[in-house]
Amino acid sequence: MFHADCHSRLLNMHSKTRCLVMVFALGLIWGGSFPCVELALAGFGPVTIAAARVTLGAAVLAAFAIIQRQEFRFLTTVENEILWPYCLGIGLISLALPWLLLNWGQVYVTSGFAGLTMATIPLMILPMAHLLIRNDRLTPMKSIGILVGFAGVFILFGLDTVTDQASGNFEFLARFACVAAAFGYATGSILIARRPEVPRLAFGAVNLLIGSIALIPAALWIEGIPSTWPGLPALFGVAFLGLGSTALGTLILLQVIRDAGPSYLSLVNYQVPVWAVFFGTVSLDESLPPQFLIALALILLGLFVSSKGKLPSES
Repeated sequence: MFHADCHSRLLNMHSKTRCLVMVFALGLIWGGSFPCVELALAGFGPVTIAAARVTLGAAVLAAFAIIQRQEFRFLTTVENEILWPYCLGIGLISLALPWLLLNWGQVYVTSGFAGLTMATIPLMILPMAHLLIRNDRLTPMKSIGILVGFAGVFILFGLDTVTDQASGNFEFLARFACVAAAFGYATGSILIARRPEVPRLAFGAVNLLIGSIALIPAALWIEGIPSTWPGLPALFGVAFLGLGSTALGTLILLQVIRDAGPSYLSLVNYQVPVWAVFFGTVSLDESLPPQFLIALALILLGLFVSSKGKLPSES
């Protein structure tokens, strides 16, 4: 009995350690995607980058789904009338549009700023979950956290960009595009939480395929086929976004959800903006104004307060 109990505890510790490593890796990969967008923008337009990213991700996830014998038959069952709106919503609102907005936004703002705005995603999820998901109600503590976090969002925009916008500066619109992308991700999280239960890997591949069907024609129409050699850094940036951030990131995400549940992923929200700022500073020599660092501190404080100061493993 004693040996069985010890063995069980060791397995539990091993599982928790593996989940923490995967969550750390996920934060690292997603945080590193923002400087990779900067690299890709040196050789490709923002729409082309989004189209290439979603297409590469769709191909890899579809291949893994087939290898694991996850059937796509769910798309043609009687449930498809319920399922297709979720596929379309996630593919367009949570994948294609946010990546397009972030890529365009990073033409005018730093990768660190774009990554920093991703910390607002859980703050946006909280009020939507209150309205759309059962047993996920706002509490006074969560409401205080939202107010603190969005004070940080207000500081992110700053009065300087509002003034510059009047003289034709696109930075305010670019900052707004990054926050709008975060809203798209938050909306996708709600859609995923409410979707019918289907094979997750195949479902993810279908969502990415829908995004690619929307973005490839848009990229060809707006930017056309690149006429010059984009350069190795730009190609590396696109490859990392498609194969690393999208495909590998999704595989890790699904494994963490399977092993520890979706609430464990809240640990990623604390990491992504920090890694994005770190990589932007180290690899791209970016600098962030003090107001951005104050905004990041407020947003992370809002996240901490809204989670009642507990890590997922403690709840």
